[in-house]
Amino acid sequence: MRLLNYLKQWRGTAKEAFGQVSVVAKFLCLLHVTDRYLISSTHVQGPSMLPTLNLTGDVILAEHLTHRLGMIGLGDVVLVRSPRDPNRMVTKRILGLEGHRLTFSADPLVGDDSISVVVPKGHVWIQGDNLYASTDSRHFGPVPYNLIEGKALLRVWPPECFGSLR
Repeated sequence: MRLLNYLKQWRGTAKEAFGQVSVVAKFLCLLHVTDRYLISSTHVQGPSMLPTLNLTGDVILAEHLTHRLGMIGLGDVVLVRSPRDPNRMVTKRILGLEGHRLTFSADPLVGDDSISVVVPKGHVWIQGDNLYASTDSRHFGPVPYNLIEGKALLRVWPPECFGSLR
């Protein structure tokens, strides 16, 4: 008899604990879906996007929906999985969409030699704003559209630079 009372007491406690764990699990799932598929904050740093983004690092909000709907345009700042190192994300500006013809300087530090490229179907041309310190499509060619992970919306940190990236 005491055993049954003891089990009944733990049954209520276990039910309550399961309910709490269930709420936490649902919250974590919602957080994951929001971060991966809707909007996330990203820390970006390095010289390739100077003067748009700071060398020491900025925190930007990136949305992950418009590129899936094909709504990326020229001049958009995007997060792209690096074609050279898939574990690394790079932040660059889109300068060419499929079918666009681009002419760029082979090496801006050495001379005026220029190269023309047509962006193939399903690809984009990305470049950093700082031509002299950016590894981009000039080095690895057009980037497949499916490597785009998100579109930068606005800078949220540092506070004095809060706002649009255009």
